[in-house]
Amino acid sequence: MAKKRNIGLISATVSIIVILGLLGWFLTTIFESEKPRIQLTPHPEFISDKQDFVITVGDQKRGIRRIEVSVKQGNRPRKILEKTFPFEGLLNCDGTHRFNTRFEINPSSLNLAQGQADLIISVWDYSRRNGGDGNLSVVEHNMIVDTIPPAVRPVCTRNYINVGGSGLTVYQTTSDAIKSGLFVNNIFFPGFPAGKGSLEGMHVCYFCIPLAINGKPNICLWAEDRAGNCSKGIFPCHIRQKRFREDKINITDRFLKQILPYFSAYLKDAAGSDIEKFLKINRDLRQKNAESFYNLRTLTSPEMLWEGAWLRLKNAAKMAGFGDHRSYYYKGKKVDEQTHLGVDLASLAGSEVQAANNGRVIFADNLGIYGLTVVLDHGQGLASTYSHLSSIRVQAGQTVKRGDVIGTTGQTGLAAGDHLHYGVMVNGIFVNPIEWWDNHWIQDNITRKLDMLRQ
Repeated sequence: MAKKRNIGLISATVSIIVILGLLGWFLTTIFESEKPRIQLTPHPEFISDKQDFVITVGDQKRGIRRIEVSVKQGNRPRKILEKTFPFEGLLNCDGTHRFNTRFEINPSSLNLAQGQADLIISVWDYSRRNGGDGNLSVVEHNMIVDTIPPAVRPVCTRNYINVGGSGLTVYQTTSDAIKSGLFVNNIFFPGFPAGKGSLEGMHVCYFCIPLAINGKPNICLWAEDRAGNCSKGIFPCHIRQKRFREDKINITDRFLKQILPYFSAYLKDAAGSDIEKFLKINRDLRQKNAESFYNLRTLTSPEMLWEGAWLRLKNAAKMAGFGDHRSYYYKGKKVDEQTHLGVDLASLAGSEVQAANNGRVIFADNLGIYGLTVVLDHGQGLASTYSHLSSIRVQAGQTVKRGDVIGTTGQTGLAAGDHLHYGVMVNGIFVNPIEWWDNHWIQDNITRKLDMLRQ
C-alpha cells in the first residue's frame, strides 16, 4: 500500500512539474522579450529630391504585428507607411516573421521645410508584453532637407578662347557649394578657391576647347552642394576658330627596323608584319599613354605655382606644331592618321631642357611613345610635359623653379631624331603651348583676370 502511495506521489509530482514546465514555456513564449530587428538602407546625410529607402524587419519568435514609418519635423509627424500583419496559426507560427519593403520620401510632396528631418521606423511584435502591445523596436535616422541648389555667377564677362587653346575665368558661388567648375560639353574643368576673407566664394578655373570637339560647344558654369543639388550658370565666351597644318609622313622599312626594337617589351605578344606592329604602337599605345597623361590631372595643387613668362627650349627650331594633322603612308598607301598634341623643338643633340615655369614634378619616367618624360604641375590643373628625353635629372615630388634643368633632349620613344616634344595640359587635356610663350597673351587672358581678384 505504501509503495502504491509513493508511486502515486511521484506521478503527481511529475505531472505538476510537466504542467508547470509547459505553463512556463507557454508564458515565456507568449511573453517573450526579444525585440524585432530593423535594417534601413541607405543612410543619407542629406535629402534633396525623391529618395528610395528599403527596410528589412525580422522577428523569429512571435512574429511581426505592425510597422509604422514616419518623417518628423518639429512636432509634426508625416506618416509614410503603416502596415498590420494578421495572427496566423498556433502561436502565430504561420504569421509574418520577416518582411522587406521599399518606400519613397519626397520632400516636395511632403512639404518638408529646409533643415533637419527625422525618419522614424517603429515595429511591434506579437508578444503579450507591455500590456499586450508587444515588444517595440524603433530606428531613427536624422537627415538634413536641402532642396535649394547653390548659386553660381561669372565675374569675368569677357572671355575669348581659341580652338585648341587655353582660357581662364573667374566666377563666384554661394558658400554652400562644395564643388564647382566649368563644363565644355561633357568635359569638366574644376574650379579652385581664389582665396579667403574677401575672396570667399571666388574661384578661378582654367579650361580649354579641345581639338576633338566639332562645332560650337555648350559651355556653362556648374556648382554642387553637399546635398547633391546642382545648378548651372551662363558663361559668356567667344570662341575663335583656328586652322591647323596638314602633314604627310612616309613610313619606311628602315624607320620600322630602327624604332620597333625600342618597343619589344610592349610587342612581345604581338603578331603580324612590322607595319602592323607600328600601327599597334601608333594607335593603341598612344591611346594608353594619353590616358596616363589625363590621369595625372588628379595630382594638381589647388594653389597657383607658376608666375611670369614661360620658357622655351633655348636656340631651338620648331620642327612640328600643335594640332598638326598627320597622315601616315606606307608604300604609297595611307595607313593611319593622328593629331600632334605638342610642339617639337630641335637644338643640338643632348641639349639641356629647362623647366618652363615654377612647379612640382608629378611624373618622371618612361611613357610609351613619348619615351623618357617629365611632367610638371603648375597648380590648379595646369601642367607642362617634356618628352623624348635622353636623361631625366629630377624625380617625382621634387619642386623646381623656372629655368631649372630637368633633363636633356633625346630620341627615346617614337622619335626619328633628337628633339624635345613639349606640351601643355589643362586638366589633363593638351592645349596649344605657343600661347604660354607669349607674354602679351598671358597678360590679356590670364594675368588681367587674376588682377581683378586683388582689386
